[in-house]
Order: sequence, then structure tokens, then C-alpha cells
Amino acid sequence: MPDIRIGNITIPEYEVETTAIRAQGSGGQNVNKVATAIHLRFDVVQSSLSDVQKSRILGGGDHHLTADGVIIIKSQAFRSQEQNRRAAEERLAKIIAAAMVVQKSRRATKPSKRARKKRMESKKQKGSTKKLRGKVDY
Repeated sequence: MPDIRIGNITIPEYEVETTAIRAQGSGGQNVNKVATAIHLRFDVVQSSLSDVQKSRILGGGDHHLTADGVIIIKSQAFRSQEQNRRAAEERLAKIIAAAMVVQKSRRATKPSKRARKKRMESKKQKGSTKKLRGKVDY
């Protein structure tokens, strides 16, 4: 298993622990006998990432992240162990890449005077239309 690269971040292979386990579900003899599913564990706290990167990943709140700061991914979509390993590594890369994205800060805005006036006029129009739908008094 080579190092995992995410943009300019490289995770050495010795920091990612993968274990082959039996997959769940139906599948006959292959599922019952062969350990094709992959259980991937990546300890964010003990990793060689910078403190800023670690805090961004730990603060992201991903559901794969445990309270101890370990990312756990189970991959069992494919019949071969190698494909499941690749899929698990890709998911780890996506989780880390998503944590590294810096969200653009929101700039407070407010509607213009004309927009507010137009909105109030449309509300009055709709209200009068609804009033006309009422019971007719002869």
C-alpha cells in the first residue's frame, strides 16, 4: 500500500492500519470463507499532520470519527480485498480533503429599500386576493 496523497498532504502508509475482515450480508461461500472487507483505522491525533490540519479534521464532526480521534472506515462494496482497500483509502482521502476546505466567511447583507417596498406591495396584493375568496354577502 503506497502513501495516501490528498492535494499537498501525504499520509505515510504506516499511519494507516488496515485489517481484512469477513464481509456481511448474502454472498454464499465467498462471503463465508474469504475476508474481503477492509477495516481502515487512521489515528488523527498520533498522525504526522500539522496541528492546524489535525484540529480541522477533529473539529469537522464526521461520523467516521470516534471520540478518541480515530477515523474508522469499513469497506465491503467489492468482492476483492484490493478494491475494498482502494475504496477505503479514497474515502479517507475525501474525509480529510473535505476537512481542509476553508469555508468562505458570510458577509451580512440586507435588501434594498426598493426590494422591501416591492415585497410589501406583493404581500398586500396576495392578501387582497385572498380576501376576495371569502364568503359573498348578498
